Amino acid sequence: MVEIDVQKMLTRLSALEDRFVELTQLMADPEVAQDYEQVATYAKERADLEETVKSYRRYRQVLDELEMTYEMLAEEEDAELKEMAEEEIARLEGLKEQLEAHLQKLLIPKDPRDAKDVIVEIRAGAGGDEAGLFAAELFRLYSRYAERQGGWKVELISENRTGIGGYKEVTFMVKGQGAYSRLKYESGVHRVQRIPVTESSGRIHTSTVTVAVLPEVDDVEIDVNPKDLEITTYGASGPGGQHMQKNDTAVRIVHQPTDLVVTCESERSLTQNKLRAMAVLRARLYEIERRKQEEAIDEARRSQVGSGERSEKIRTYNYPQNRVTDHRIGMSSYNLPSVMDGEIADFIEALRVDDQTQRLERMIAEMEEEGEEAA
Repeated sequence: MVEIDVQKMLTRLSALEDRFVELTQLMADPEVAQDYEQVATYAKERADLEETVKSYRRYRQVLDELEMTYEMLAEEEDAELKEMAEEEIARLEGLKEQLEAHLQKLLIPKDPRDAKDVIVEIRAGAGGDEAGLFAAELFRLYSRYAERQGGWKVELISENRTGIGGYKEVTFMVKGQGAYSRLKYESGVHRVQRIPVTESSGRIHTSTVTVAVLPEVDDVEIDVNPKDLEITTYGASGPGGQHMQKNDTAVRIVHQPTDLVVTCESERSLTQNKLRAMAVLRARLYEIERRKQEEAIDEARRSQVGSGERSEKIRTYNYPQNRVTDHRIGMSSYNLPSVMDGEIADFIEALRVDDQTQRLERMIAEMEEEGEEAA
């Protein structure tokens, strides 16, 4: 983890404490208390600051205790009391370091979407039937990973199967505490290298599958005009096209301004399928807007520091070598079967730490710019 200048950190923390106190006073103001929406906004901001402020106050308390103990050590002549003071200093110095590390993490800008449920879309890319088979295996991988989290649920939204047990595409929802905070690192191109069961000559084949992880979006976060929607219904089919329903319960929604198409037939009720499809549509529209904003920021950054784009693929699953490699962080696992069974926690944790490091570096750069402007 990147080290942050302690004095700059304390300056930032002091400002956050001032805002925390201000929010507390505003919420106690009788005039403000009458505006329930404003109070709710203040309460959320205050709650977000509470752990940071408590840790900062504890840190200052430890600094005060250290200062008094050092003074006691300097003035004390009794050998036994001096030894006790030295032990206390060692304890407090250790606590000080722990609190500094904790405060550093608390200052890292948080992704407000991290607590959300997610919609995952897996699509077969290059590689024909082999890509479709691997898409199905990735669906199983994420389903098994969700099972391992305890309390997470996977709900199928739509699927388009191939004739040999694969998927052209499959969309599903993962519900669980912090689902987006972990699964967001899976977005991108996944490459598989292996000998397909359909390959008679035994040559290694390379295929790709794309994974998109979208945070579920609340109705209030993105406005969808009903006039922009073309909604049609049709009879849903069961596995392999069997069990055709007589009633039209499946739904297809076209968002005309963007030509986005969403289908859902996983529920028995037309209403439920429509709600699911709208959730997917809102998530996709939200992602489009977010990417526009990020692209504008990235373009400005590239103009200053040059291109730093990574290779399109994020991860390679090499079956002949029993190896899975994440190209973003250069991390490899030589236990491919366990990874395909949902054991991806080590990759996700390493990617999370890498993401935190980058966020911290950006925050330090911003603090340095603020310092230069103040000077």
